[in-house]
Amino acid sequence: MTQEVALAMLQRQGCWLMQLRDDVPGIVAPGCWGLFGGHLDPGETPEQAIRRELLEEIAWQPVAPVLWLQHRNERRLAHVFRADLTVPLSTLRLLEGQDMALVSSDDLRSGSIWSVRLQQRRPLADGLVEVMRRTLPDR
Repeated sequence: MTQEVALAMLQRQGCWLMQLRDDVPGIVAPGCWGLFGGHLDPGETPEQAIRRELLEEIAWQPVAPVLWLQHRNERRLAHVFRADLTVPLSTLRLLEGQDMALVSSDDLRSGSIWSVRLQQRRPLADGLVEVMRRTLPDR
C-alpha cells in the first residue's frame, strides 16, 4: 500500500522554509534537508495532516494552506501544500529535526544547503529534488 504524506512549501520574502532531518537510521532521508510535514494518520485528510504536523514540528500553522501539487513515486503519495510563512523564522520553535532555514530557490537548485547549527552543507532529500524540479521556476 502506498504511504501518504502531507508536506509544506512555506515561503517568506522569496525564500523557502526547510527542515534538516535528524541523523537517525531508519527514518526517511536521515541527515538531509526536506520539507516540514509527515504521514497522514488514519482518517485524516491531507490538510488536517499538514496542520497537525506543522504544529508538532514548528509550533505554527498557516491560515489557509493551498494544495499545490501531488507527487507520486513507488513508495509514497505526497500532498504538497503551499502557504506564506507570516512570522519571522525566529518566532518558530524547532521541535523536530536538527535545523531549519529559509533558503533561496538557487540554494535549492544547488542540491545542498548550509546548516548554521552544524556548520556544514547537507544534501536535499532525494524526493525533494524531484518536487523542486516540478515547482521551482527555471532561471
